[in-house]
Amino acid sequence: MISAAQTNHPLNGQSESSPTAAALQIACNRLKSAGLRITQPRIAILEALIKRSLPASIEQLHAELSNSACDLVTVYRCLAAFEELNLVRRCYFHNGTSLYQITLDDTPSYHVIDKTANSVAELDADLAMELREDMQEIERKLIARGFTDVSHMVEFFGRAPKHPVDRMQNNALMAEIR
Repeated sequence: MISAAQTNHPLNGQSESSPTAAALQIACNRLKSAGLRITQPRIAILEALIKRSLPASIEQLHAELSNSACDLVTVYRCLAAFEELNLVRRCYFHNGTSLYQITLDDTPSYHVIDKTANSVAELDADLAMELREDMQEIERKLIARGFTDVSHMVEFFGRAPKHPVDRMQNNALMAEIR
């Protein structure tokens, strides 16, 4: 068994007090409890995911890794393993491209994908909370009807306003909807 104090351990050199290090430790604990080894490629991929606030494609994550960190196939395999452990959440662009986001807690995040720019924005806190409550209620009803292992995936797709004035009107409209 390799301890974190050993110089060849993947977590060696991490500052225990940084938010990234704390998130990385949570992720590594989940990998260990699933019986998976903590390897340099897994650490590099987890760090890239933790540093991002929004979902990323496998190709984007691979591009962010140093050339020696791991190859594209390793990124695919690691993300598949992370997804099975619910360590990452997969969402989609409107064209079918898979995007991945780290999930260290049980709070789902929801996104709006701009179909024109292929950009992702997280739903604001108020709308996300309202949607989360609605989804939890639906999940409870499905469980009451006998469904097991119930989960959901919600993504919104649209075209973002083009002009700053349109954006301000859109923000005012979103405030009215709330």
